[in-house]
Amino acid sequence: MSANDALAAVRFLRDHPPFHALPEATVERVAAASELETLPAGTTIFAQGGGPLEHLRIIREGAVEIVSDGRVLDLLGPGEPFGHASMLSGFPPGFEARAAEDTVCLRIESAVAEELLSGPAGLRFVARSLLEPPTDLHAIVTAPGLDRTDQPVGRLLRSAPVLVTATTTIRDAAAAMTAARASCAVIDLGDGSLGILTDRDLRTRVLAGGLGGDAPVARAMSAPAYTCTAERSAGDVLLEMLDRGLRHFPVLSAHGRLLGVIEDLDLIAAGTRGSFFLRGRIDAARSVSELVRIAAELRPMVIALLDSGAQASGAAAVYSVAVDAITRRLLELALTHRDPPAAEFTWLALGSQARREAFPGSDVDSAVAWFDTGERPVDAGAVRAELLALAQTVTADLERCGLTIDTHGASASSAPFVRSLSSWQGLAASWIADPSQPKALILTSTLIDSRPLWGVHAGNPVADSFRGAAHRQALLRLLARFALSHRPPTGFLRGLVVEHSGSHRGRLDLKTGGLVPIIDLARYAAMAAGVTSASTAERLRAAAAAGTLAASDAHSLQDAFRLISNLRAEHRVAQLRAGEEPDDHLSPDELSTLRRTQLREAFRAVAAIQRRLASELGLGVR
Repeated sequence: MSANDALAAVRFLRDHPPFHALPEATVERVAAASELETLPAGTTIFAQGGGPLEHLRIIREGAVEIVSDGRVLDLLGPGEPFGHASMLSGFPPGFEARAAEDTVCLRIESAVAEELLSGPAGLRFVARSLLEPPTDLHAIVTAPGLDRTDQPVGRLLRSAPVLVTATTTIRDAAAAMTAARASCAVIDLGDGSLGILTDRDLRTRVLAGGLGGDAPVARAMSAPAYTCTAERSAGDVLLEMLDRGLRHFPVLSAHGRLLGVIEDLDLIAAGTRGSFFLRGRIDAARSVSELVRIAAELRPMVIALLDSGAQASGAAAVYSVAVDAITRRLLELALTHRDPPAAEFTWLALGSQARREAFPGSDVDSAVAWFDTGERPVDAGAVRAELLALAQTVTADLERCGLTIDTHGASASSAPFVRSLSSWQGLAASWIADPSQPKALILTSTLIDSRPLWGVHAGNPVADSFRGAAHRQALLRLLARFALSHRPPTGFLRGLVVEHSGSHRGRLDLKTGGLVPIIDLARYAAMAAGVTSASTAERLRAAAAAGTLAASDAHSLQDAFRLISNLRAEHRVAQLRAGEEPDDHLSPDELSTLRRTQLREAFRAVAAIQRRLASELGLGVR
């Protein structure tokens, strides 16, 4: 890596955990020892069940899909590491990693990575990343209450322990392990202490060391064994395992009775077992009625996520992925009852769902694009009618699942949102060429926020049509004006503007006045950088990297977005608990003095950025 690349790597790493908590010299050493790995879209980075990994990878640009048994379970974005569980455990990876788009990774050899992760900051990061519910762009659905780092290890025990005495022969101990399908045996030493014999001990001390099977197990065991009590938190135990370089801890009751053995893989998989629970049930649903019952768990799931300490962005990503999964399964079920469509098509999520920022109560916006570029001509009118009928069935079923379809908004159940790919691309070209057309800016913003969730395995054929907009100043200027049309509510009632009439009198609109200005600014700045479909956080990072938004402004907008999103989530969850339909209208009286001050400052920071942008572009917006 060149000196410039190494310097850029240092700056990048310092913005992401665990590097942000490490000494500068350590980060510089890691950056100098890392390699840039360029991965074209579709590249398999490593295979499920392959050899143990020898590198830690951190995504620098692009995105990586986590695939298990052919299903995409997770999507990782810039700054996120992967492969460390296999690298640390020495076990084959339990999933395939695949570049979802053109991707650049920082690849760090295991020797450097293990040194990095062996300190307190690294250990805390590993424990959180393996045990906590995923956040941001992670696409893992969590069952309520199962993915908490503070759950006691006693709940994770899977079977009774294999217990032998010190005089038991190695052969008999190994036979008992095999019969119980256990990777270790615990040895009662007779004086109140315990030893342990693991698969690794059998390989290194018996097979490689030349011990005979008739030798007593005491000659091959490790003693005394490190133990833990059943009440200790999973996170703490994993930290201690990593710190000691051990993979098995006997678990004792409060009175010292042996309950079982916890393995590092039990802890690493604890979140995973719960995380895929709901998703697996959605995929296995055999009817719409079954999906309706499963969908009733979405709102309790979000409440549980936030109760467990997840950020609003994480809860929104989890909820969005669950809605994705339900939509895909509804499509599959609908297609089993009709002839295959005359043309291949893709189902597009739009709006907050596409950005993975949806929350209970959010509208589910959608569109359909069919591919009309094949060799065989098709009857466009017939295909459109066929796919519109399919979309109307699916959207009606989504409503049965308790999800909201805005009949006046963007929905695949409406004919204008079911088009051929060439038609969508033609509209995009037309809007780019003449953005002053009626509704061109609104529809451009809608389609930029599109994401395929069914029928396309790579790329984004509709949103990518707008990449050329980065060089069209007229469109960018109008998008900037559009981004300035929503103003943060500052000025009245202790520094916050509230509505003065109607059913929401005296309340703040956290979405229109708080989130939308940031979302619009991020979309404009990312478009200027040539970035289309992405989350708001991704767009702000891309804009800062490209210089279309000052780095300090991007960071301020990220902080404001996080604060307002968390307040909105707390407000909506309180409504859900009360059995009310969630909305975005918050009374300032619900906020503490500190929160009210923070919110007012966030609004002011966004407004200041809007004023600077207006001044730079000469738009005359105050």
